[in-house]
Amino acid sequence: MRGAAAELVRARSSKARTSMEMAAGGTRVTIRGRGVYDFREQVGQLKVSLPQGPAGDPTRQPITELLAPGALFMKNRGAGVPEDKWVRVETGSMADGNLVTGGATDPLAAAEILRGARDVRYMGAERVGGVDVRHYRGVADLGRAARRASEGPRDALAAAAKGFATPRVPFDVYLDEQGRIRKIRHRFSFVNGQQERPVDVASTTLLYEFGVDVDVRLPDRDDIFAGRIAEE
Repeated sequence: MRGAAAELVRARSSKARTSMEMAAGGTRVTIRGRGVYDFREQVGQLKVSLPQGPAGDPTRQPITELLAPGALFMKNRGAGVPEDKWVRVETGSMADGNLVTGGATDPLAAAEILRGARDVRYMGAERVGGVDVRHYRGVADLGRAARRASEGPRDALAAAAKGFATPRVPFDVYLDEQGRIRKIRHRFSFVNGQQERPVDVASTTLLYEFGVDVDVRLPDRDDIFAGRIAEE
């Protein structure tokens, strides 16, 4: 269980689908993403689709996110950012370590959370995406995970351990015969600073097509937005 992140590094890369459900004040929204991730280089690219507006029309174009060690880059961010510019955010400075804010949990960070796994139970054999898997359920301690994490996700997990309403994260994980994560679901409780009560978040990551080619090019400095981001 605690070696699941290392197994992903051995697999080198994969495609990923993400889903993040947020519930607060009786309102529930779902943010979906799709892309690729290189576990050795700790870089990835996702297209993140935001919920539709009340009339059923999309509120905006999908956000392109580039995941890198210690940083998140976003394009089509809105909030006054020009369409041809990227926003760069230091993940270690975010209260949730970008486990929630970007609308998709970094796939490697999702696996590294398991380094803090406790109270794990085997739930039985199942199938995910046509693959036989073993289903486990447990609770992870973010502080413990941060202390045991690899260098890339360490600061982000440490930030999340301090920023979340509780460092205890319930999870369900589905491992294939090689010990690789095929599906993982976390349930976070996050205080976003805009509401008195914590926001309940369920983040699901599906991994498939291991070994796929990944070509992620980070933005040049001139392409990064240097102005102020408007409040939304």
